Amino acid sequence: VTEPLARMGASIDTRDGRPPLTIQAKNELQAIAFESEVASAQVKSAILLAGLYARGTTRVEEPRPTRDYTERMLAAFGWPVDFAPGRAELSGGHRLRATDVSVPADFSSAAFFIVAATLVPGSELRLSRVGTNPRRTGLLPVLRLMGADIEEHPAGEEGGEPVADLVVRHAALRGIQVPEEHVADMIDEFPALFVAAACASGPTVVRGAAELRVKESDRIATMAAGLRALGIRVDERPDGAVIHGGTLQGGTIDSHGDHRVAMAFAVAAQLAQGAVRIADVANVATSFPGFVELARGAGLGLRTGGAGGINRSGSPPAQ
Repeated sequence: VTEPLARMGASIDTRDGRPPLTIQAKNELQAIAFESEVASAQVKSAILLAGLYARGTTRVEEPRPTRDYTERMLAAFGWPVDFAPGRAELSGGHRLRATDVSVPADFSSAAFFIVAATLVPGSELRLSRVGTNPRRTGLLPVLRLMGADIEEHPAGEEGGEPVADLVVRHAALRGIQVPEEHVADMIDEFPALFVAAACASGPTVVRGAAELRVKESDRIATMAAGLRALGIRVDERPDGAVIHGGTLQGGTIDSHGDHRVAMAFAVAAQLAQGAVRIADVANVATSFPGFVELARGAGLGLRTGGAGGINRSGSPPAQ
């Protein structure tokens, strides 16, 4: 982020490229055309937001399309934005106008229940008015390639974002090679996908997902270690992994403070042959307050343990 912002005239000092950062105020920034080497919605958004206050037209091109929430939201607030998959541009000097925004239900949160309903025999689950921005829902076509039964019923727009009701039924999954064109559109859903792959027949191959190494944890390493602890063979690669589907056993998981890892293993526990204890889960509240209570309401057998842990209880699995 600091390199393109510096090209725009920002004054940002780092300690050898790392925090802490010292940022000096500038009266005016200069627009740039930036070809990003990484597919990152965060980098793109930082440049576009700086472009609001820059002289000229700011343009960002990406190696692969990333999520376009910033572009959609700026347009909803009245700022002219020209964007398409893999590119976005805007000019400085306009004004934002106040508007009311209805935030759709979060797809990344829904992903854990989509995978749970897919895996647990006898399940049928309806998820209402979920945000289905195509830059966010790469998990859906991937699960369908694996054999998932997921119906999508469009329900209009909220805040410039498409929404839909999703109906998910249990289905037997098979391992696949995950198409790389879907990777950027499901980067936060890979912990849930790893669990689906662990319960599928045959191997699932993930490539092009090196960004998972620098999330709240190294999600490739953390998910691989957790699945191995539950009896699943996982071959790590620098940009992905090969998950060999099998039978989940009981065990103890260290989520390393990663909320999505913790919730993914809460789903995995519903399929395990023995009890599963998940440690270091306080950060689940980061993205999904009330997850345990909602999961219990849906039928997942969960209980909270001591020292910030989640355990699978003796309750029946989700239906």
